[in-house]
Amino acid sequence: MIFRQLFDKKSSAYTYLLAHEQSGEAVFIDPVADYIEDYLTLLDHYGCKLKYSLETHVHADHITGSGLLKQRTNAQTGVNQQCGAVCADMQLKHGDTLTFGDHTIHVIATPGHTPGSTSFLIDDRLFTGDALMIDSCGRTDFQGGDAGAQYDSIVQRLFTLPDETLVYPGHDYTGKWVSCIGQERMINARLAGKTREAFSQIMNNLNLPNPKLIDIAVSANRKCGIQEATEALPQS
Repeated sequence: MIFRQLFDKKSSAYTYLLAHEQSGEAVFIDPVADYIEDYLTLLDHYGCKLKYSLETHVHADHITGSGLLKQRTNAQTGVNQQCGAVCADMQLKHGDTLTFGDHTIHVIATPGHTPGSTSFLIDDRLFTGDALMIDSCGRTDFQGGDAGAQYDSIVQRLFTLPDETLVYPGHDYTGKWVSCIGQERMINARLAGKTREAFSQIMNNLNLPNPKLIDIAVSANRKCGIQEATEALPQS
């Protein structure tokens, strides 16, 4: 399988490209609008055709590239049905499956960071968005976040996966790239050994500033980033 982990320094956000080598079918997870030309170059480099552009949630810190990728490649866009992004072709729900080549994408609803937060399990790789991060997890104090729901999502759904399942988060702010379920279950600072009540107390007292782009990004991403991203592109 072709696999690339891409990083946006402005938002510390990860984007993932996965492709089946034999069929050339490809998937982007959490693309960023600023890098559309780079993504198209990568697809051309590997000789791939984009089948899906998937979102782990409606982001508050960058504008998605999913809508622009659909315009340029005819890929289908996918987001959890609880996100309110009615523009997306696929309104995903827990238990759905998608395929590219001979790989299966398992849709795992992981609400908490937002009501529509979703993880994607592909082979032995878990793409967790902002639900579960490396030695951390996404905040739950805006966009309908719920600390208790996040605890349940992680403990009852993600932590039941095999220890060796690789964890690829939506963000990392300290230079980490990948973890695994066994490690996060054992040493994650916010979750390991914590009760639901203790976790909720931690999450409800983080007192973090809002993301700088929240007033722009959330609205834009519910429209798949099309209007706002297009307006931001250089005019010819």
